[in-house]
Amino acid sequence: MIAKLTGTVDTVGDDFAVIDVGGVGYLVHASARTLGRLPGTGGAARLLIETVVREDRIQLLGFADAEERDWMRLLSSVQGVGTRLALALLSVASPTDLARAVAAGDKSALTRAPGVGPKLAGRIVAELKDRVAVPVATAALVAESETTRAAAADAISALVNLGYREAEASGAIARAVRQLGQAAAVEDLIRAGLKGLGP
Repeated sequence: MIAKLTGTVDTVGDDFAVIDVGGVGYLVHASARTLGRLPGTGGAARLLIETVVREDRIQLLGFADAEERDWMRLLSSVQGVGTRLALALLSVASPTDLARAVAAGDKSALTRAPGVGPKLAGRIVAELKDRVAVPVATAALVAESETTRAAAADAISALVNLGYREAEASGAIARAVRQLGQAAAVEDLIRAGLKGLGP
């Protein structure tokens, strides 16, 4: 199994690159984000590789970093999400954005990827929400000011202390920040977060 390729860029297409390693060209499918980070033709490239073996072919998937590769594995574990859709999702959203969308139950962020409708987006959220580690600070990234970020982080900590999972709390407070605005106080965020989480 191929785990990494280090060589020079031969060709870059819409959803693939050909990496020349010692005179052998490897066709590697990748997200737009990874392809955008490659140098021009002849430049040195290093990609992490996920080798997908099927009955009719062997496919190489390339990633600029381990975080994107790990998200590829996560997304591909969801029923109905193949490699093409997983790469499409990674093309429109970074791993951090995907974690935030899953934690917040934000299906619309996932449907921006071609081929991902509301039903499939809902399945992705449902199947991954308990498997994605979301740092407490992640939901606070929706806040623009330092004060609001601190309030959001405090509100998330309060919900976690009440027994909610970190991903649940992060998603609930992210929604509360969007609903109440940047000037919301910690107490208001906690109340809105609890309301959003339901009984």
